[in-house]
Amino acid sequence: MTKRRRIPAMAPEERRAALIAATIPLLREHGAAVSTRQIAEAAGVAEGTIFGVFPDKASLLRAAVVSAFDPQPAVDALEAIRAEPAELRTRLREAVTLLRARMSANANLMAAPRDLMADDADFRERMMDGRRRLVGGIAALIEADRHRLRRSPEAAAQLLLMLVSVTVHRGFGHGGDFDDMDDEEIVSTLLDGLLVAPVVTDPTESPT
Repeated sequence: MTKRRRIPAMAPEERRAALIAATIPLLREHGAAVSTRQIAEAAGVAEGTIFGVFPDKASLLRAAVVSAFDPQPAVDALEAIRAEPAELRTRLREAVTLLRARMSANANLMAAPRDLMADDADFRERMMDGRRRLVGGIAALIEADRHRLRRSPEAAAQLLLMLVSVTVHRGFGHGGDFDDMDDEEIVSTLLDGLLVAPVVTDPTESPT
């Protein structure tokens, strides 16, 4: 029988962070059905230790979901992209690569917020605030080219997130129509639209 790997004694906040870190990959694999026994084994603690830190399993799962969706690492990465002297299309392509990786990692968690938010009045607001911060980070990336866009950087950021979402998450009613979109096509769809070539109704007119 494999002996449980126990982690050293920790301060309460460190213990809390360790339990959340152990829970996130299990949530991604099992969803909200993950058991406290599985979490305890992954964290290397006795099952009762969880309830010395969190009042119940739902509280731990909510904390893990909030941590998994924490936008700050992505916002910091977007800021690093913004600092690079690159053209808008290049910056957006790097942003899309980053956002798709983040969304793909959390794809299996999308149902968890709906399962967990019912008895936590602040949970939905925390999730919405996270999305607002992410949109703000994308908008800041676009801001320098505001004069080139027909919509605001904030609106462009929302559209970019929508495009990324439909290529990662199923259940939007689109089937697999967008599964083959790569990063370049996502950026091109945002900046250039869906036309593969300009439409010319009069051969004597120049394309617009």
